[in-house]
Amino acid sequence: MTALLRMENVRKVYDTGVVQVEALRGVSLAVEEGDFVAITGPSGSGKSTLMHILGCLDVPSEGTYELGGTDVSRMSEADLALVRNRQIGFVFQQFNLLPSMTALRNVELPLVYAGVPSAERHERAREALTRVGLGERTDHRPGELSGGQQQRVSVARALVTNPTLILADEPTGNLDSVSTNDVLELFHDLHHAGRTIVLITHEPDVAQEARRVLRITDGLISDDTVATR
Repeated sequence: MTALLRMENVRKVYDTGVVQVEALRGVSLAVEEGDFVAITGPSGSGKSTLMHILGCLDVPSEGTYELGGTDVSRMSEADLALVRNRQIGFVFQQFNLLPSMTALRNVELPLVYAGVPSAERHERAREALTRVGLGERTDHRPGELSGGQQQRVSVARALVTNPTLILADEPTGNLDSVSTNDVLELFHDLHHAGRTIVLITHEPDVAQEARRVLRITDGLISDDTVATR
């Protein structure tokens, strides 16, 4: 298999003006195409910083990050924005849906930013919502949907651009146990369909649903385990 993303000796230092905080202290990792990887660790371990760099929301202070064979670690903000829109599908803990818009319109938004024509946007958004089991809820607004259904809309929005990477940041953090299981089952379905998923979570039971679990401690990867099931 081919590595979809690769990090080499990535460091991230934040200068507070008083002291320098080293959030990542030399992280190296590779994630293969079609893999399902969870990144876990305690608060303050560096996992949020790692997620921001993986999602091209931030860049390393040192080291390299390649996505799809392209070094994105020194790209301009404008180029990073294009990478985020075209190659990465984000799923957030807070759903980040616009309350005034229907599920269909929320899912269409990345395609609007990408300049996709209206008719194609509608078709692709409907297909994505059907893929996550919400084909009958296209005209519902977020306030008319359960938390689990809102997260499914978020997943559909992540899928609609056909990204190379799905990056999920604490996607079950605001869900009850039933909705959590539903969303994790959806991720399993996407994984089995060949999608590459990186899931950030502080919940050990959620992390164990992935094929591979990376644990980050004090800015370094302290454990890398592949599931035996």
